[in-house]
Amino acid sequence: MSINLRTYFILILSAFVIIFTTVISFAINKESSQSFEKQIGHDLTEKAYQMANDLDHFMWSRYGEITILSNLKTLENQQNPEEINTLLNELKLNFPAYSWIGYTDSSGNVIASTDNILLGENISKRPVFKDALTETFIGDVHEAVLLAKLLPNPTGEDLKFVDISSPIFNEKNDFIGVLASHLSWEWAVEVQNTIIMPNQNKDEELEMFIVSKHDNTILLGPKDMIGQPLQLESVRKAQSGKNGWSLEKWSDEKNYLTGYALADGHLNYPGLEWTVIVRQPEEVAFFSVKELRNQVIIIGLFSVVVFGLIGWFLASIISNPLRQLAISAERLKNGEKTEIPIKRGIHDIETLSTSLRDLISALTKTKSELGKMELIAQLDKLTGLPNRLALDEYLKKLSIHSELDHYAVLYLDLDGFKNINDIHGHHHGDQLLKVVAEKMKGCIRSNEFICRLGGDEFVAIIKVQNTDSVETINMVGNRMIDSLNQPLNIEGTYVTVGCSIGAALWPVHDNESYQVLRYADKALYMSKEKGKNQITLFTKE
Repeated sequence: MSINLRTYFILILSAFVIIFTTVISFAINKESSQSFEKQIGHDLTEKAYQMANDLDHFMWSRYGEITILSNLKTLENQQNPEEINTLLNELKLNFPAYSWIGYTDSSGNVIASTDNILLGENISKRPVFKDALTETFIGDVHEAVLLAKLLPNPTGEDLKFVDISSPIFNEKNDFIGVLASHLSWEWAVEVQNTIIMPNQNKDEELEMFIVSKHDNTILLGPKDMIGQPLQLESVRKAQSGKNGWSLEKWSDEKNYLTGYALADGHLNYPGLEWTVIVRQPEEVAFFSVKELRNQVIIIGLFSVVVFGLIGWFLASIISNPLRQLAISAERLKNGEKTEIPIKRGIHDIETLSTSLRDLISALTKTKSELGKMELIAQLDKLTGLPNRLALDEYLKKLSIHSELDHYAVLYLDLDGFKNINDIHGHHHGDQLLKVVAEKMKGCIRSNEFICRLGGDEFVAIIKVQNTDSVETINMVGNRMIDSLNQPLNIEGTYVTVGCSIGAALWPVHDNESYQVLRYADKALYMSKEKGKNQITLFTKE
């Protein structure tokens, strides 16, 4: 059976275009899709790490407050319970996370407490007393026992607490009592919402879990899963001290992209080693990747149709031009930089070669769009500043290309930001972060780097001269503090925030840029401890 030249050419040309499109699409998709999937996974890991970090920071603050209060002279005088009562109620008023604070004598009898709850009761059998006889005690999340019916509970749900208590000693170092406190577990829900809600929409389906070290019990998560054990490889890896992400099958037999991190303490707070898990359904997490692949396939199929129609009008001998086109395709397949040649003289051949070149241009443009998507993934959606992913890339480039230069890393944290969120709402808090971002950009040179890590934390990297680095750091840091100390107009409401800054020098303090970032973080907390709203340069002791 014989076929005419046009039909024969359409078959040959269609097969060629399919192979050509497949090769180019595979080359573009393979590298770009893997890179994009990693960025999505790292984003979930970042959310889990941020939650773990915020949990540890909160518990560290409460741990420090109870420890400091236990050393006050007021608590050594048990003959004046009214003064102790006033002190405890003032603490609870200023820090609503405390559901109950009590002071017992050496036998466990409550002699002072907030709102006089449990006053006169004996709590010597409770862990909050008996485990705090020699040192500060931190108890994991548990349901209320004695306080279940004594505290207000508008939601009707079971009350849950985290315990922090500390022994009290007199001047002779004799044990005289315990300062005990119950922290409401609701604060963890608020921390979770500050991380998930700003970036959550109905299509993302993000869920966050906090898992206890004991029996891997879910402490925070979907209501129908709280209290159940969570047996996942991600939990095991997090408990071994690793942060990361993986694609795992959960108990409902569905695959989820799972980010994990461990809350393992902060500074002198030892931590309860909670595991933080953030999950997202696989089909939701990788939707953009699949959509991109489909677009490439559609372009390829459309090209097959276009070239089939063009080939119908070709009736002359075109073997030589086709051979040259095939050679060019082979070079592209091998990674060589080349262009599809334009064959002039025969109109049909010229159309074919021009269309092939347009196809390469379209596929190359698709790859360029992928690059733009990678750039978007490195931007903070709220402020428009670079995010932690962009910071990681910037630090890598510094380590490779800037061996002879000196840089200062400034780690910034807003003072009083949480109060603004609590008083004016998260919308005003978001608008404040935008204003802060613009002011911070105005405090550094246009070619220098500043990013938002998350929450109210920022990192700036400025170039300094080795001879006057300290002066430059103080000048820029104080410029930032002065700028933020001015009243800020947030949609007609004037608010005031402070700014604590920690600074470290690269490569003076360390050749590893990530270590310098950690040194700057340590210096930041030195600024916090010294009274906030100031800059501290890291020094090695």
